Amino acid sequence: MIITVLDGEFSVCQVHSLKHIDFTDDFIFVGKTDRELSLVCRTAAAPDGAPAREDGWKAFRIEGTLDFSQVGVLAELSGLLARCGISIFVVSTYATDYILVKREKLAEALAALKRAGHESA
Repeated sequence: MIITVLDGEFSVCQVHSLKHIDFTDDFIFVGKTDRELSLVCRTAAAPDGAPAREDGWKAFRIEGTLDFSQVGVLAELSGLLARCGISIFVVSTYATDYILVKREKLAEALAALKRAGHESA
């Protein structure tokens, strides 16, 4: 697989509403359940006053379109990173997956992926 590191740093936030979120930014993920409303965005776009916020994440994208019949893509990558002691936060779109790791673990994560045969773009 080809992995592309995205520019900038990201934040994972818990928010009360979506009214102060800039949806014109090119990287916004919103997750809503019966218990919470979560946001993953570039740190520069993170809303003020979020009741919970974790900064310092770097993100990379699995390039190409992942077919729904493909089995184990995230299991392989997350298992590989877990064996290296690297925790992750994952968001998925219709076409692909994004894996976030803490800034200080990015180089280690990319090196582990490279050793396993994955390319960085």
